[in-house]
Amino acid sequence: MFLLNLQSKVPIHEQIQNQILRFIDAGVLKPGDRLPSVRTLASENGINPNTVARAYSELEKNGYVYNLPKKGVYVAQTAGSVQNNIALTVLRQLKEQGVTKKELLRCIKEVYEEDDHVND
Repeated sequence: MFLLNLQSKVPIHEQIQNQILRFIDAGVLKPGDRLPSVRTLASENGINPNTVARAYSELEKNGYVYNLPKKGVYVAQTAGSVQNNIALTVLRQLKEQGVTKKELLRCIKEVYEEDDHVND
């Protein structure tokens, strides 16, 4: 199910997160679906279980999955689309890095104005 590139510069836990998000977006994984156990996913891909646990933890922190102790990790019922959740995650990271609301709004305006010029 998961295709991980162990030679990639993208950390493995991020590769796992990105693939799960793509599966959710494509409808391959639906709310309530159980994800492979940490040990199973780690052993199938020859990676450290802590790497899988980190990926699942980040997904849980961002509301994509939930953990039922001793039962497993399941896809959450998301309030918005995956794209909206990704945007919120990126915005939270930028805020944590000290980017101000004013700077973000300026950047958003610039990006959308570029689109307006293309359509002219």
